[in-house]
Amino acid sequence: MKILITGAAGFIGFNLCKYLLEKTNFNILGIDNLNDYYDVSLKKKRLKYLNSYKKFKFKKIDITRSFSLEKIFKKYKFDFVYNLAAQAGVRYSINHPRKYIDANILGFFNIIDYCKKYNVKRLFYASSSSVYGESKKFPLKETENITPKNIYGLSKKINEEISFIYNQFYNLKLTGLRFFTVYGEWGRPDMMMLKFIDSYFKKKIFRLHNFGRHTRDFTHIDDVVEILYKLLLRNNKLKNNDILNICSNKPINLTKIISFMMQNGVKPKISKVKLQKADILKTHGDNKKLFKYIGFKKFNNWRVSVKNLITWYKKNML
Repeated sequence: MKILITGAAGFIGFNLCKYLLEKTNFNILGIDNLNDYYDVSLKKKRLKYLNSYKKFKFKKIDITRSFSLEKIFKKYKFDFVYNLAAQAGVRYSINHPRKYIDANILGFFNIIDYCKKYNVKRLFYASSSSVYGESKKFPLKETENITPKNIYGLSKKINEEISFIYNQFYNLKLTGLRFFTVYGEWGRPDMMMLKFIDSYFKKKIFRLHNFGRHTRDFTHIDDVVEILYKLLLRNNKLKNNDILNICSNKPINLTKIISFMMQNGVKPKISKVKLQKADILKTHGDNKKLFKYIGFKKFNNWRVSVKNLITWYKKNML
């Protein structure tokens, strides 16, 4: 089986590549543009790990570059595609909206159009809990009306709408993945948990937005990649076009996470600041629809996972 994973040097993309290479005999081609939204050296570390596998190949390609992208679709004739490449970051989107239009909309269009042209069996693509905006009907179901609060969330909503059209007109099979807050080893340094740990060990001040009153449906990366693999195995049972929440359905307040980290020796200086206008106050997803496809899943205990994350950081990032 031939699988394309875009954003292979990113957090979720890397971990999915790693999981499939360890678990299966699939041929994996990973692509990434290695942009500098966060430290490129971390992305290169991830790729160094993946390149040790014989079944993995990497090509530096930007999904907005249509010609380069089509060459690999034509050459490899993929069975399945996971599109995990995107311009990430909700707060970053305020001052850099064009990056989201280019990568998340134009880039996504290139991917979906070549999936159609080259007869990919199914495209799994990253959406986000950000599409829900500031909804208060918790837990959030996939049928909820979506009203994004920022350009990042809007770009993901547009991806879902493009997917609907491509399924209706061209019979392309698609599964949209509304990721909630993913955390864990090899994670993004701009996200809360790793940023908090990094602030302590590198003696930086941690800016706690909204005075820590945010609540997030944290989902560990090991759970996420296991879910993505199970969805692939159940491809024939999935609807031709569908949206799924990828979440634990167990929201946690940031102050609880911070208190636990401090109990485990991670104690940076904290500066409490007001709500950042692009931020969403709370995320809490319903995962019953997901369970219909993958069966009930027992998610990782967050306390154990946070301890493991601290240990991983000390070993790999200092």
